[in-house]
Amino acid sequence: MPIEPGVVEVEFNGIGVGRGVAIGPVAWMSPPPPEPSTAASGRGPELELERAQTAAAEVARELRRRAASVEGAAAEVLEAQALMLEDPAVHASVGEHVARGATAERAVFEAFAGYRELLTGMGGYLAERAADLADVSQRVIAELSGAPAPGVPDPGHPFVLVAHDLAPADTATLDLDRVLAVVTLEGGPTSHTAILAREKALVAIVGADASALMEGETVIVDAENGRIVRDPSDDEIAAAVARQEELAAEATAPIEPGRLADGTPVPLLANLGDPAGAEEAVRLGAEGVGLFRTEFLFLGSEVAPSRAVQEEAYERLLAAFPDRKVVVRVLDAGADKPLAFLGGRHEENPALGMRGIRALRRTEPVLRDQLDALAAAAARTHARLEVMAPMIATVEEAAWFAEIAHGAGLPVAGVMVEVPAAALLADRLLAAVEFASIGTNDLTQYTMAADRLLGEVAELQDPWHPAVLGLVGAVGAAGAQLGKPVGICGEAAADPLLAVVLVGLGATSLSMSPSALAGVRAGLLRHSAADARAIAEAALAADGSASARSAAKAASDARR
Repeated sequence: MPIEPGVVEVEFNGIGVGRGVAIGPVAWMSPPPPEPSTAASGRGPELELERAQTAAAEVARELRRRAASVEGAAAEVLEAQALMLEDPAVHASVGEHVARGATAERAVFEAFAGYRELLTGMGGYLAERAADLADVSQRVIAELSGAPAPGVPDPGHPFVLVAHDLAPADTATLDLDRVLAVVTLEGGPTSHTAILAREKALVAIVGADASALMEGETVIVDAENGRIVRDPSDDEIAAAVARQEELAAEATAPIEPGRLADGTPVPLLANLGDPAGAEEAVRLGAEGVGLFRTEFLFLGSEVAPSRAVQEEAYERLLAAFPDRKVVVRVLDAGADKPLAFLGGRHEENPALGMRGIRALRRTEPVLRDQLDALAAAAARTHARLEVMAPMIATVEEAAWFAEIAHGAGLPVAGVMVEVPAAALLADRLLAAVEFASIGTNDLTQYTMAADRLLGEVAELQDPWHPAVLGLVGAVGAAGAQLGKPVGICGEAAADPLLAVVLVGLGATSLSMSPSALAGVRAGLLRHSAADARAIAEAALAADGSASARSAAKAASDARR
């Protein structure tokens, strides 16, 4: 909506990551280097190609140096960027441009621009990676020109970082003693900025309409409500400080098993993407693992990892959780995360293509090797291993997976409910397996026909929508009828109020980023099982996401 002439905007909105709040002065990210000149090279193609390759190798070394200093998703992202610089197709494209007379700087710019355009056109997961290519390109160009690489400013005091977008290499290594919060004008809820901010428990808002923010002005960044408040009043600052104190008290509260106010147990589990995160998850109070993503072992490989390599990684994970439940999702890859050994190829609509269980059925030996490796690792540890299959849409798929898992010596096999078909057939699916786990990220995108990685439809990517909640309730009811567990492993479980709603809809456990555990634990303790059902009913009766959230909050306040 246009702003009237002379009216100064005092509040900006975007997609909040987490529940934190920060107060501080704005510092804008340094601008990227200018677009290289199109003037012809005076050095000759061979020298220009050598310059480009040397610069690319140096930037790759720097990215790997940063990767070695961090863990988890941050390390994976930086390693992926380094691999981009070693892609033979990119080097071939650079070679073609210098052969036509371009400088190394211009050739790198043109080569990466072409791939960015290709990925953007593919949409979904691959479109989100286009921003990573832009960052890599800018770093190589800066190296070639002797200019400083794009990076985080250092105003000499703590600050709120504002940027058009934030590169993974910068997000992964932010100094959290200086950076109070991050605001980006671009990016969606699962951009790398959002993923890494969530992992670091960093206050962040992405996709914000905040280009009018001025260098040095004081703002409040309220991630829970997706708001940036400019030039806040004393009362607004006092409320933000009180909120910070409340969150700090939650974070330092004694760690105990998740439960409702009436003692109803609700195990609180961690979502992990690498064994390296296990120790921190335990420290933050995870009672086990509700989703372990195994893709880190497979992505970027020309061949599937050996059983021995897999066993070692799984054993490290399982050993961190003796006598606790660990739910491992088998490889979830396919068209949006293509792997050569799965027969991956370009598809017009990868979100609806050969991914998850569909890709694994086409290459069954990959799945069997993974299950055998998991069974061997479980035999050497004391964790309670459970396995689940992604993107299940039919009863036949569920039964097929359970038969193979049981045959590998894994007695507890489940399915992820990520598409409406699975939710609508939940009673029949659960009859074929031991449990279900609802992936709210994908369930929301498929229910609302809104790509969860596309910022333009972010308002539809909301698990609070009554249509999504209704499907969750259908799965919860089926689980209760059959006496089988129904977990939540999407990031919806990280919202303390929504967590209460999900329990009210029949969820028996909640899994989330470890940084969210304290807030959810505190939120559950405020309500009984009867309260949770009443709050869920209020949300279900609403017409949309915003009204469902408001109705749940009103019902929650009334019952406290």
